[in-house]
Amino acid sequence: MFVIGSNTTACHPLVARRIIRAKEKGAKLIVADPRNIQLSLFADVSVNQRLGSDVALLNGMMHIIIKNGWHAEEFIAQRCEDFDEMKAVIEAYTPKKVEAITEVSTQDLEKMAELYATNSPAGLFYAMGITQHTTGVDNVKSCCNIAMLCGNMGVRSGGVNPLRGQNNVQGACDMGGLPNVFTAYQPVTDPAANEKFSKAWGKKLSDKAGLTITDMVAAMDDGKLKALFVIGENPRLSDPDLHHFDHALKKLELLVVQDIYMTETAREADIVLAGTTVAEKDGTFTNSERRCMKVNKAIEPVGESLSDWEILCKLSTAMGYEMSYNSPEEIFNEMTSLTPSYAGMTYERLGINGIPWPCPNTEHPGTPCLHKDRFTRGKGKFHAIEYLDPAEMPDDDYPFFLSTGRMFAHFHTGTMTRASQHLHDEQKTGYVQVCPEDAEKLSFKDGEIVKLSTRRGEIEVPVKISGMVKPGVLFLPFHFAENAANMLTNSAFDPIAKIPEFKVCAAKIEKAA
Repeated sequence: MFVIGSNTTACHPLVARRIIRAKEKGAKLIVADPRNIQLSLFADVSVNQRLGSDVALLNGMMHIIIKNGWHAEEFIAQRCEDFDEMKAVIEAYTPKKVEAITEVSTQDLEKMAELYATNSPAGLFYAMGITQHTTGVDNVKSCCNIAMLCGNMGVRSGGVNPLRGQNNVQGACDMGGLPNVFTAYQPVTDPAANEKFSKAWGKKLSDKAGLTITDMVAAMDDGKLKALFVIGENPRLSDPDLHHFDHALKKLELLVVQDIYMTETAREADIVLAGTTVAEKDGTFTNSERRCMKVNKAIEPVGESLSDWEILCKLSTAMGYEMSYNSPEEIFNEMTSLTPSYAGMTYERLGINGIPWPCPNTEHPGTPCLHKDRFTRGKGKFHAIEYLDPAEMPDDDYPFFLSTGRMFAHFHTGTMTRASQHLHDEQKTGYVQVCPEDAEKLSFKDGEIVKLSTRRGEIEVPVKISGMVKPGVLFLPFHFAENAANMLTNSAFDPIAKIPEFKVCAAKIEKAA
């Protein structure tokens, strides 16, 4: 198991428990993370790569694998393409060069490469530590490169396994919760897909891709986006460069927020719609292994709150397009009729364990392991990826690397977890992790308030002296509005996925006045 860019015990504890159980049964574990995370304690080899250097690290591992002949030549020849182009780039990533970029020793790099390449099957697991970079797409492609290189695709317990950031992210994407696709990633620009959905819904649908969140903020600022409807999201804490976001938000003519609590974003809304919690609704979730599962209502909705689908139906009808369903199951059945990968699913078939897609017909058992005989595109494509620095590197004015992320007691912007007294007692406010060496140089005491600043803004926050971070690196959890991490984060984003670079920027830290 190769875990990279994922603080798994804190952010995906159920997955982490399974990783630890597998380790106890003899599996090998490699952990690559800029911090000394809890999972590092269980690893056969654990490294702290420099923030934003993942492409170089993975290229270096592949250089060693190819040099030693550990790659899966038959798999590559039969099932992949463009290997030679990738190999030509990899040849330049010698252990010495990679060590200079990543700060990972040649010895550790060689051990990582050997463990991953010679213990099959090997599963690679990543999270936002890979994606939330200006090179996030390159990082993911590099993960795919090394998995294909060693023949770890289409095999049980292998593959590239993205650990999703929130519950049902997979399901939301599958259902078209992206600006350029219908359900099951059918492009809105594809004439056949567009005609199918237009016919099903009785309206000619746009064939132009919509805006990503990053594009929406720019459009708000430019006055091109007049109204914003936010469902179950708290962008006033989760979006980068909050000064700029708040500036853009004020230009809206209408802000509607649908949520279960009065979040920081909801407080700015013109209209707040009360949604229901997971305990108050029926429906389905699809998890990180593509398993669609039924959830059942435990209690009736509190007060005048309504399920999200009921609110959307009422709103759509009020806006002139009548949308009328009797139940979530009726919506699910319509969805499966339009979605090839879910076509064989019914509430009855989902049962208690659910079904992983693709499930093309009602006789099909579902697909636990993707790419078993062929890739969706035919042959797996290797990409020749060169390393690029993060958008912002430390300098004389801002000499530290700053990364943001989660800690174990709280979830995302704290909308739910900070309402729990038990979890609040675990961690009542934000903090910035500083290593003991840097704390000594700066004369910081554990718990004292310091000023943390970047080119976007500054906050005051307590210091937590910790061996989890290396010298020159700071870590700030983003759950806490009173120490808002995204007051500081860089709004630079990946040019393809448009995901902001939350995981690395330049910062300075000093005693508060």
